[in-house]
Amino acid sequence: MRNLCDIRLDKSFRTAPVLALTPHSRIVLISDCHRGVGNSNDNFLKNQHLYFAALQSYYKLGFTYIELGDGDELWENRSLTAIREIHSNVFWLLSLFASEGRLYQLYGNHDHVLKGSSEMPHLEGLILKVCDFGTQAPCLEFYLTHGHQADMLNSTLWRLSRFLVRYLWKPLEQMGVLDPTSAARNYKRRSQSEKRLSHWAIHHNCYLITGHTHRPALGNNTTHYFNTGSCVHPRCITCLEIENGAITLVKWSMETRPDNSLYVARTPLAGPLPLLELGSTPP
Repeated sequence: MRNLCDIRLDKSFRTAPVLALTPHSRIVLISDCHRGVGNSNDNFLKNQHLYFAALQSYYKLGFTYIELGDGDELWENRSLTAIREIHSNVFWLLSLFASEGRLYQLYGNHDHVLKGSSEMPHLEGLILKVCDFGTQAPCLEFYLTHGHQADMLNSTLWRLSRFLVRYLWKPLEQMGVLDPTSAARNYKRRSQSEKRLSHWAIHHNCYLITGHTHRPALGNNTTHYFNTGSCVHPRCITCLEIENGAITLVKWSMETRPDNSLYVARTPLAGPLPLLELGSTPP
């Protein structure tokens, strides 16, 4: 019998577009930027320079940018216009990706209202298809979504959660109190969400790439589950790169040279893992 998480995830991919990858495809997967309005609640603010440096690098190298939800913090804030004004450099660079057909944006629980946006269309799911054209092996499918579907409070009841965050936890956060309902900040909720997501992927004989929990993970053919991490870690941002037919978990951080000058560093955390070596496991 299917549980509610499975039903919600099935629905996410019912009409999801399919993006076929080639050996030359370059993809960067980023999620949970939580871009805000520049105040003390703007968790993106501390890493904005890291993010912009990473984004510039990916643009110059010809990567396609895929944002897996919660790009903009629209639970604490009502106005996307205010967010775009504060982080205008980011949206300018995203517009360059879009103008070249290299931008895909998904929505999460914190930016669910962008689902029906005519100006900035956001998807609920996207499927990456990887085929080995030199053999008769079946193609692998990587299902991309935010991951909030694993948690009823952040999916079905997202309006209630938004109300609580906007009028209760946002003021308390300014006093140092963390939101206990957040999967990113509550270990038990995070672990439960990750187990449900992994179970769904194994059952459907595919690989699932999400954000939401903010805990980065490079999956394998046992878990079938990958996670991009987030852009609101204390001292870094994390993401997943697909290049040369392999996937790598990467962090971008500020580092210090021996002469005490600062620079933005890209550091692989895990991988590269060849996609076609993952194979498929019978459900």
